[in-house]
Amino acid sequence: MQKKNLFLLLLLGSFSFVQAQKATLAGKVSDRDNNEPLIGATVLIGNRGTVTDSDGNYSIQLDPGTYRLEISYIGYQPFVQNVELKAGQSTTLNATLSIETNVLQTATVTSGKYQKPLSEVTVSLDVLRPGLIENTSKFTLDQALQKVPGVNVIDGQANIRGGSGYSYGAGSRVLLMVDDIPILQADAGFPNWDDVPIENIEQVEVVKGAASALFGSSALNGIINVRSALPRAEPETQVSVFYNYFFDPRNERLKWWDSAPFTVGGSVAHRKKYKKLDLVLGGYYLKEESFNKDTYKEYGRFNFNTNYRITDRFTMGLNGNFNQGRSGGFFYWAADTLAYIGAPTTITSRERLRFNIDPHATYFDRGGNRHKLFGRFYSVDNDNSDNQSNRSQIYYGEYQFQRRFVDIDMVITAGVVGIGTNVEAELYGDTTFTSRNLASYIQIEKKMWERLNLSTGLRYENNLLISPGFISSINMVVPPSEERESKPVVRFGANYQLLQATYLRASWGQGYRYPTIAEKFIDTQVAAGVAVLPNPTLTSETGWTAEIGIKQGFRLSSFEGFLDIAAFWSQYQNMMEFNLTPGRLAFQAINIGDTEIKGYEIAVAGRGKFFGLPTGVLIGYTNVDSRYLSFDPTPIRPGETPSIGQVNANNSSLKTDHVLKYRPRHSFKLDVETGYKGFMLGWESFYNSHLEAIDAAFNLIIRGLVKYREANNKGFFLNNLRASYQVTKGLKTSLLLNNAFNIEYSVRPGLLEGPRNLTVRADYKF
Repeated sequence: MQKKNLFLLLLLGSFSFVQAQKATLAGKVSDRDNNEPLIGATVLIGNRGTVTDSDGNYSIQLDPGTYRLEISYIGYQPFVQNVELKAGQSTTLNATLSIETNVLQTATVTSGKYQKPLSEVTVSLDVLRPGLIENTSKFTLDQALQKVPGVNVIDGQANIRGGSGYSYGAGSRVLLMVDDIPILQADAGFPNWDDVPIENIEQVEVVKGAASALFGSSALNGIINVRSALPRAEPETQVSVFYNYFFDPRNERLKWWDSAPFTVGGSVAHRKKYKKLDLVLGGYYLKEESFNKDTYKEYGRFNFNTNYRITDRFTMGLNGNFNQGRSGGFFYWAADTLAYIGAPTTITSRERLRFNIDPHATYFDRGGNRHKLFGRFYSVDNDNSDNQSNRSQIYYGEYQFQRRFVDIDMVITAGVVGIGTNVEAELYGDTTFTSRNLASYIQIEKKMWERLNLSTGLRYENNLLISPGFISSINMVVPPSEERESKPVVRFGANYQLLQATYLRASWGQGYRYPTIAEKFIDTQVAAGVAVLPNPTLTSETGWTAEIGIKQGFRLSSFEGFLDIAAFWSQYQNMMEFNLTPGRLAFQAINIGDTEIKGYEIAVAGRGKFFGLPTGVLIGYTNVDSRYLSFDPTPIRPGETPSIGQVNANNSSLKTDHVLKYRPRHSFKLDVETGYKGFMLGWESFYNSHLEAIDAAFNLIIRGLVKYREANNKGFFLNNLRASYQVTKGLKTSLLLNNAFNIEYSVRPGLLEGPRNLTVRADYKF
């Protein structure tokens, strides 16, 4: 027994001796300008590596010796220093990193669920900064997104590179997220742009192309991810007020008002650290009396974000957003000569309350692995006129695990997702629907030879939709059903650094979208005698997107930026689209067969000093060729069952070509701003070519539409001008003249956009 105890003592002593020979290096990594801790910074020393925790701290044990220490963080210049470590000693080395001004090094997270520089992502990704949203005084995010090359928003529905058209507020192929969590309405998969707190945005990341492998259904055409701003070392408060005034239209016959339409509003945002608590508060108010008669909007929004550091490895918090308001509008005009007045049977009003509550927690274990648990409860209560009220709730939960192998430069991200919904609405037979989505995913990112970035992702989706059944307004029997469907989706991508500032990328990804409740079961009227009917046989759509692109950085004196050229090709199978049902004036979502979209995009972005003046530039041109693969203009004979090709041709206003509906072939975006001392001047311009194909039924339903489209068949060129003056360090005043040349233009049939208008704005930061 004594010999056994002696052996254990010798063993422990040997272990302690070995441990004593190790050296420990520890420290904190922070931002040089504001002393903010940098979470997840990469610390590489010798052949060992780790990442910083939620307080920016790191610790690593090594054998004694002299090493080269490298600390890096996306968007910052690296820290490099030689370190001598002695046996048994602990060395503290804190590092402060400076922000990298190179646009190519802009930090992004959406493409792979972890931070990567913009230059190294394997897909087309654009970043929209809050300063540009503020400078152009956009009231909602969808207005600001019109700046992004390849992105068009038609009546609230986002379309990236022609991947989506217009589907009357039901179904989206672009996934809107706030802080990596989807925030589409449960029943219709529709983005409520008013819910996005633009007063508290850090940046907006737009991924173009299929992204279902990482983010699931509704990411078939791309992602818009809004990342909320966090508190800095110093407290910050920002207050903004604005007033927007509309002038008379160029065509005086369209003017219906005695006093000019207007929009007034304001926002406040406060961000501060209270010891271990990070707190963000925001509020927004808007009141709009529109240039469209009987169209108005008034709402208030309050939001908060919290993050509490329980330990240096464990943080948790709660975010929330509440939005209450009322609105009114119409679906299409009374006539082309009364374009700002709605057809009486299409005028509706709404009172609404929407809110989301988001708990979250992050834990870094001792191996440097990150564990995240986050969720969202999103409730929508729309009290609509015309028997169109709807209520829905989404329950979202996700666990995410991430391991970074610093020594081999590889990141593995995996997770499981659960989503449940409850929907009760007059729109869907005044009954209750439930659905459930379960998913698991894995994403692997590997860097090789310091130049080649490879990524691959896999996601498995499992959907369940339970319908209680109902009898529609036309006595159509929709039987009870319990539908189940499972689908795997994959993606691959590569990015190779050819030269110092030249990056070549290629990607291929699958997409998948399960039908929304609105698309399968909606039962309503959009106007007198014009119905929208359910289609319980509607099936999911799938597809893929391939892309090859090159990003070339450049520097002209102290002005730097990049040129990006991309060619893309997408195919969709069983695409869903609303079409007129044979034999009656009613729309119904159907599967229209396969479609194909090809095109290319050229974009230039830059910032810095040009001829000694601070200047920012964003320019983009997108060319889209979108086609039905089944298109047959042969007339449908009475009693004949039409083919998919005949249905597509019969429902398109363009019978001579198989162009998809509501896709502009050409779009051009430009935004330039420059300043001198406290003054700043800016110019933004948009061009969309004529919509070659729309729903043929609209030519019959909407008075004067054929005449209007024939007279306005060249597309539109919109120009907005702006000027601002920095009165004091914290106070800025702005004037913005929108639609400067007072053109008459329409983005979608039957809805005319606003005439020339002037916005006066003031921003105060302290």
